[in-house]
Amino acid sequence: MKRKLIFSISMLLMLFSAAIHAQAVGALTIFSEDGDKFYLILNGQRQNEVSKTNVRVDGLTQPNYNVKIIFENTALPEITKSYLPIADAQNGTMMDITYKIKHDKNGNPKMPMMPSSYIPYQQATPPPADAYVVHYGVVPVAETTVIKTTTTTTQAVPTNGVNVNVNGLNMDVHVTDPTINSTTIQQTTTTTTTTSGGSFNTEAATNPPPKPAGCKGVWPMNGSDFGSALATIKKEGFDETKLSTAKQIAGGNCLSADQVAGICKTFGFEQTKLDFAKFAYPHCTEPQNYFKVNNVFEFSSSTDELSKFVQGK
Repeated sequence: MKRKLIFSISMLLMLFSAAIHAQAVGALTIFSEDGDKFYLILNGQRQNEVSKTNVRVDGLTQPNYNVKIIFENTALPEITKSYLPIADAQNGTMMDITYKIKHDKNGNPKMPMMPSSYIPYQQATPPPADAYVVHYGVVPVAETTVIKTTTTTTQAVPTNGVNVNVNGLNMDVHVTDPTINSTTIQQTTTTTTTTSGGSFNTEAATNPPPKPAGCKGVWPMNGSDFGSALATIKKEGFDETKLSTAKQIAGGNCLSADQVAGICKTFGFEQTKLDFAKFAYPHCTEPQNYFKVNNVFEFSSSTDELSKFVQGK
């Protein structure tokens, strides 16, 4: 009886801990020390449609994200970071992390691997009122710019006429001179420009990207849905049940190569990772990049087996 009670309490504590972990969120702030405006992309999703020098994204549920930074000044090279950590590697605590972009000696922007600051998200103070904050997975509010233009026009007004009699012929002579008598007319024109938020951009609308090569041309899960899926898998206590849940998710959705690798990392055993990697291959949107999944394996034999499986398909 005592053992059953201890076991029940242990299970409740595990479930409670898993629930807390699943609900935990983190935040990422990136700012340019030199004032370079940029666009921030997390897991393939653009976070700000208007270039900014400081972007904060909260509501992050994954322990790491793939980051790309594209500068408004196209002469500056892009910055790419894979698996940028949001959670503490030691205990999994979701953090409030800030990274700083600064120029190197050659004038190129760089983002160091180490953050400039990081604290547990629950201990973070609210961002400043003027900070540009994006809630991950939520379409940002549209930004509107109002431009007023004033046009000044000077219109000459004729002077009073003068009657002139020349050899019995009467003539009225009117002199028009803007320096003598004029009227100034001012006209103000208001132009309103609205920039929409979300994942819309003019270039993509004009030249839409080609459909994915795999998974029947369907796009992979968005960051928010994938984060929820990953949290669901992690809640399972054993590799067997994790694998079953992961196959259910992959079977009903399309995944990128990075997303497949992210799910593989939740498994503790090499064979489980390999089983899922084989199962997920037909559901991957980019089979040409499936080599990215190789990085999750500890043994070269697993990499060789997956490579043979992919070549056979």
